[in-house]
Order: sequence, then structure tokens, then C-alpha cells
Amino acid sequence: MIVTRNLDVVVLALALPVFLLAGWPVLGWLTALVVWACWRGVGLLAERKALAADDPRQIVGITTGSMIGRGWLMGLTLLGAGLAFGDDVGLSAAVLSVALFTISFISRLVARPLQGTHTPAP
Repeated sequence: MIVTRNLDVVVLALALPVFLLAGWPVLGWLTALVVWACWRGVGLLAERKALAADDPRQIVGITTGSMIGRGWLMGLTLLGAGLAFGDDVGLSAAVLSVALFTISFISRLVARPLQGTHTPAP
């Protein structure tokens, strides 16, 4: 279960040798690392805050706001990296970030039913 939940981090770590061997800009990998660390960090904080909330509207608001905000954070950071460091850095970081997002999203979809809810025995 923990491997499924952290598959994106494993792919991020495996991407570094690929970047080095392929001659792609390491700054693109570093940008993706920073973007992904922020993505996961903000998501974790939002998830904890949503779990602590009692009102369903507040839970939906926190979750939705987190997803929209993280999307903007990712997009603007990748755009800024591309403008500041060059198209190759921005493109490589964007491709890796999209791959990480896709892997994370799919692994969460797969892991969610397997988590289940534990009800104590009577």
C-alpha cells in the first residue's frame, strides 16, 4: 500500500539518472522536484485540514481550493522556469511534472478502494 501511495516519488528518483544519461537539463529535474514537493506538501496540509473539518461544505471547499491552487502553482512555476532558464528546462520540468501527476492520480485511484474502512467487531 505504501509503495502505491509513493510511486510518484519512486518515478521522480528514477528520472534523475534518465535525465543525466539522456543529456537533458538537470535544472528541469530540479524544477520538477521543487514543484512536486510543493504539490505534495500543500496537498498533505489540505488533506489534514479537510479531515479535521466537520462541515461537508468546508471539506469540499478545502479540497477544491487545494486542487485549483496547486494547479496554478504548478503551472506558473513551470512557466516561470521556462521563461527564466530556457525552453528546454521548462519543457523537461513540465513533462516530468505531468507524468508525476498522472502516476500519483492513478495510484490514488487504485489505492483508495484497497484502503477500505475498518469497523471494530462487536
